[in-house]
Amino acid sequence: MDSRESAFLARFRAHRWAYTLTILATLTVGILIGTVVSYGVKGKEGQRSSDAAQLTIPAPQQLSNTFSQISKQLEPSVVNINTESTVKNPRRRGGRSVRPDPNDEQGDGGSGDDTPFQDFFDKFFGGQGGPGGQGGPDPGSVRQRSLGSGVIVDSKGYIVTNRHVVEKADRIRVKLQDENPVSPGHEAKLIGMDQETDLAVIKIEVDHPLPVAKLGNSDGMQVGDWVLAIGSPFGLQETVTAGIVSAKGRNIVPNRQFQSFIQTDAAINPGNSGGPLVNMGGEVIGINTAILTETSSYAGVGFAMPSNTVAQVYNQLIGPEHRVARGSIGIEFSAQPNPAIAHIYGSGVTVSNVVSGSPADQAGLKIGDTITSIDGKELKSGDELVADIAARKPGSKVKVAYVRNGKKQDTTITIADRSKLFASRLGEEEENPSEEAPKASKFGVTVRAITADLADRLGISAGKGVVVQDVKQGSFAEDLGLNRGDVVLEVNKQPVNTPEEFQKTEASMKSGQDVVFLVRPRGGRAQDGTIFLAGTLP
Repeated sequence: MDSRESAFLARFRAHRWAYTLTILATLTVGILIGTVVSYGVKGKEGQRSSDAAQLTIPAPQQLSNTFSQISKQLEPSVVNINTESTVKNPRRRGGRSVRPDPNDEQGDGGSGDDTPFQDFFDKFFGGQGGPGGQGGPDPGSVRQRSLGSGVIVDSKGYIVTNRHVVEKADRIRVKLQDENPVSPGHEAKLIGMDQETDLAVIKIEVDHPLPVAKLGNSDGMQVGDWVLAIGSPFGLQETVTAGIVSAKGRNIVPNRQFQSFIQTDAAINPGNSGGPLVNMGGEVIGINTAILTETSSYAGVGFAMPSNTVAQVYNQLIGPEHRVARGSIGIEFSAQPNPAIAHIYGSGVTVSNVVSGSPADQAGLKIGDTITSIDGKELKSGDELVADIAARKPGSKVKVAYVRNGKKQDTTITIADRSKLFASRLGEEEENPSEEAPKASKFGVTVRAITADLADRLGISAGKGVVVQDVKQGSFAEDLGLNRGDVVLEVNKQPVNTPEEFQKTEASMKSGQDVVFLVRPRGGRAQDGTIFLAGTLP
């Protein structure tokens, strides 16, 4: 160690306390300066954010409590409906549908349950017939039971449900919520049904007032509103499901102008049919009717008939005639507005078909006429026309303004009963007293000629075949699977284009002989193809 290092160590030892205090003072000043600078920066940032509002957490909405309150309020007025009916077995004696080889490019349309109508019913109603029943005393019949729901709307025992729940029932039983689970329930009487809306009214006799559900205004519902569905899916009483209104004005049934549904994602399953769809005010705003499904169970899309329609139908069904009478003038038009049609024919409702012999036909309306107003009220859509005319009583008169070839004209039309004008479309075709009564055949089937008007309604060619008007229960024709509305084109290769030709061919048949019908199934148009129905004549 040299002399300079020795001198430094000597001075450090002599003044070590002074050096230590100096170092500590320096560190303290540095910390203080850093703290002040940091505070100043934070203060400036605080000034820049002073206009931001603080976040607050709102009080939770007690939706669960609301749901439970509504459920307790409505459940006593929602009932379980059990029905029993006898269904004839159409294939009891070995009749069969002969189909092409499975290797063919395209098979036939089948028969019976294979018709497009049954496919449609299964898709939208989920096969809601319920479990199959037990064999009855007749080996050719099946005792079938089904389940559904209903809602009490009058304390005297009047209940609204779906037509498809009770329409073919031999016996209807209603079970109330407060009854013993093993109780058979109350026998119900059918008051009336309406096919156009699939609604029905039944009544039970009780010795005390029943709890009644309050009806709401379905027009006030908006997409996104909360709703509850209450009913007896799969026979499970007092079941409540929640969802929202997912669409309004949904038309799912072809040629049903009065079936405009509320769509919901509240779970609806077989057995829910006829039960109420309820808003958050505890009001019934719809009657659950159908589901869209490929599996016969809930798939997220259900449909309910709006309460405003329910009220209109109910008020007529409880009337003296127990039926709904709707007005019609006997025209048809494109259901979907088309700008091209409006451009060519003008704004309004352009007539695409006039029913032969209808009030519109008698008043001189023709295809291509564009109806512009009813009793001076301008029309904007076909739905407005239907709503206006349907609300009028048959027999009343209405002034119709229309445009033909650019010229404005008007006429007065007498309103007719819609169910009679469009009976075949509704599956309720009535006998026409002006026509010769058709003769019953030994096949057990009644046929009639295909007129031009009927051909147009069925979507087939006039003069080709005969249409089945009636099938006798337990007959040879029923065993083969012939249905009302089927068109028979040939019998054993012989064309039958008139009832006389059909009867002549039939008369030549003998017991034990094979019979083959060439048939275009009900609802099938010409391009949909034909099928064979064959069997041995007993």
